[in-house]
Amino acid sequence: MYTDLEPIIGYCFKNKELLKEALTHKSFAGERRGVKHNERLEFLGDSILGAIVADYIYNQCPHDEEGVLSKIKSKLVSRRNLYLWGKQLNLGQFISLGHGELVTGGRERDSIISNAVEAVIGAVYLDGGYTAAETVILPWVHNQKLTPDVRDFKSILQEFLQKQGKTTPVYEVIQTVGPEHDKTFTVQVSMNGKPLGVGKGHNKKLAEQSAAQHAFEILSK
Repeated sequence: MYTDLEPIIGYCFKNKELLKEALTHKSFAGERRGVKHNERLEFLGDSILGAIVADYIYNQCPHDEEGVLSKIKSKLVSRRNLYLWGKQLNLGQFISLGHGELVTGGRERDSIISNAVEAVIGAVYLDGGYTAAETVILPWVHNQKLTPDVRDFKSILQEFLQKQGKTTPVYEVIQTVGPEHDKTFTVQVSMNGKPLGVGKGHNKKLAEQSAAQHAFEILSK
């Protein structure tokens, strides 16, 4: 039962339908008329998570400059890190998936689990506000190392592809959102027109690194 997740995350929903929606993948909704999926909540949760993490590291790292803080935040809220958090919560067992996703291992897929983590955060925020979201996020953040990921994933990805005799990957900004002083860039890395990974960041370089990391994690499995 999806409500069994409540004691695991430490929050009890007043509106259980929000939690149900957060745990409903679009593949499940596509097989049933009138069922809401979690992509809108994922969008909201991404922003709430980013704000709470930024506030936390801003106060915990008073001597670090903006560039370092951005790298720490990017590491904490990366798809890989959210996937690991979702695995700790055993989130996959609570997600409603369509038949196709079920038979192809959707309950273990990093994108589905990491997106569901963001959707649950969005649902908690709508149900209980900012403070409720903090009660879910901060215990997890307290266990994270507040250090930037200094690995150059663009170089790592390029070397990985070159060893396989493949061409150099191409990076493209596919979305830019937010005000001028606080933009979020979404970058897609591809090879010969085939998408390899997607990443986000508050500047193009961070977004490219995030996309390269995502692509490398997928290709190196």
